[in-house]
Amino acid sequence: MSSFDLITAYYAAFNAHDMDAFLGMLHPEIVHDINQGRRETGKEAFTRFMQHMNHCYREQLADIVVMTSTDGSHAAAEFTVHGEYIATDEGLPDANGQRYVLRAGAFFEVREGKVARVTNYYNMNDWIAQVAP
Repeated sequence: MSSFDLITAYYAAFNAHDMDAFLGMLHPEIVHDINQGRRETGKEAFTRFMQHMNHCYREQLADIVVMTSTDGSHAAAEFTVHGEYIATDEGLPDANGQRYVLRAGAFFEVREGKVARVTNYYNMNDWIAQVAP
């Protein structure tokens, strides 16, 4: 599978809420750079992160554009996040079903046909302004 097809399938699985397929596309030693946060390593850590995110947020991605390097070792994606804040995330405003729309992006490393690194970016201040009372 090409890196373009891998990233396209990664986001299709995310949008379908198919966590088995989504997590199955990750390299066992996945490196995850969380937006404005820490770096986590390993599939277990990424799985815990996604469980937390799915508990607090309901999201669909649209307008997805995927770009890849010539050798397929790197990729980037830009997209629009359409979300609903469904459970309060620690340190953030209280959740009560607020809806939000954000532009976001991600950078990837691909190794052995799997996502080996993902670094996500979005404007946290914009998100807070959309969900804060």
